Amino acid sequence: MVWNKEFECMSPEDLQRFQLKKLNETILWLYELVPPYRKKLEEASIRSEGIKRLEQLQELPFTVKGDLMENYPFGLCALPLKDVVRVHASSGTTGKPITGPYTARDMDHWTECMARVIWAAGVREDDIFQNAFGHGLFTGGMGFHQGATRIGCTVVPTSSGMTERQILLMKDFGADALGCTPSYALTIAERAEEIGMPIKDLKLRVGLFGAEPWTNAMRSEIEERMGIKATNNYGLTELGGPGTGFECIEARDGMHINEDHFIAEIIDPLTHKVLALGETGELVLTAVQRRAMPLLRFRTKDITSLTREKCACGRTLVKMGRIVGRTDDMLIINGVNVFPSQIESLLKDIPEVEMQYLLVVRKKKHLDELSLRVEARKEVYEAGREKIAWVERKIDNHIKGIMGIHVVVELAAPKALKRSEGKAVRVIDERPK
Repeated sequence: MVWNKEFECMSPEDLQRFQLKKLNETILWLYELVPPYRKKLEEASIRSEGIKRLEQLQELPFTVKGDLMENYPFGLCALPLKDVVRVHASSGTTGKPITGPYTARDMDHWTECMARVIWAAGVREDDIFQNAFGHGLFTGGMGFHQGATRIGCTVVPTSSGMTERQILLMKDFGADALGCTPSYALTIAERAEEIGMPIKDLKLRVGLFGAEPWTNAMRSEIEERMGIKATNNYGLTELGGPGTGFECIEARDGMHINEDHFIAEIIDPLTHKVLALGETGELVLTAVQRRAMPLLRFRTKDITSLTREKCACGRTLVKMGRIVGRTDDMLIINGVNVFPSQIESLLKDIPEVEMQYLLVVRKKKHLDELSLRVEARKEVYEAGREKIAWVERKIDNHIKGIMGIHVVVELAAPKALKRSEGKAVRVIDERPK
């Protein structure tokens, strides 16, 4: 099913009743089949019968990434591998990878969620969808492939990389929709301009982007350079991959969460207090229909907010706002909290630069020093050192005026920074650990 009006337009009261029923089924499932969860639940005085009201969700224990790493690879899996039909995994950049096992039923649910994502972006069965998300253990490529196939459109599974070929296939096949990371979309747009085949001259009309934080400033640049409408999408390997949250093409002002599969909360990351709708904090998600490895109250570390009002598209699902940072990639620079997304938003105000940048944090004696390398536009760089120095001062003054911190700015030559084919590396922290 693609447009699931029963759940996507359900009243909040009916939805909460459904969520409570599925949550208690999940609690029983975990209590009986996953010893680490049984221990967590008993320590929280939660028995197999679950809870009586959805408001009691906050009494359940949190799950954190460390729990998955400690139980690597399948210690939190509720079923033997003979009942698992696929396993995905994270990149494992901070240690052992995070595994994501699926039963056949999990796969069917994931596929439906992804079909909703792609349908909401305006993709239909007679469209051609170029899937430039990475394929393999990463959930993005396979997730979007399954959802697009469920819709019935033509899927071109290019995966990421070989950028010039991506552009040629986009032109020759007549792609209507593109899926990839937003940073790779800019890489594609840039290369297309270099080879004299601007994307805005092609048939492409919509982009489905995700897998990394990005700002409205980057959205504007992608839309301008590609001549498309760009939608934002959200998911995590731990919860089953993309398909958790998605923007609709009608509004594009927040991501609908598939609440029949995921219960969303916002907490204060320090006090763990549950915050009200509209308040900003850490997103916590509970999977209520997974069977291989459902997670209770998983702390995503993503900073956002939730709102609930009927959308222009007709959906009543709660919306999550754009991710403004992470509790673990927040930089503390001499006592000031800095998120890379804040810097990116401010760079959009500087017409002399491209949206290609790298933040480097170092220790200088006893103080933190934040450096910013950002690419200049070609005509600016070629204007000479005096113009470059003027732009560097302009950027530093703008950031200092808004955020109150000094940044050592280096204006780099066009194409000087490494381009991304997947998730962009925006921060290097060289401070002693």
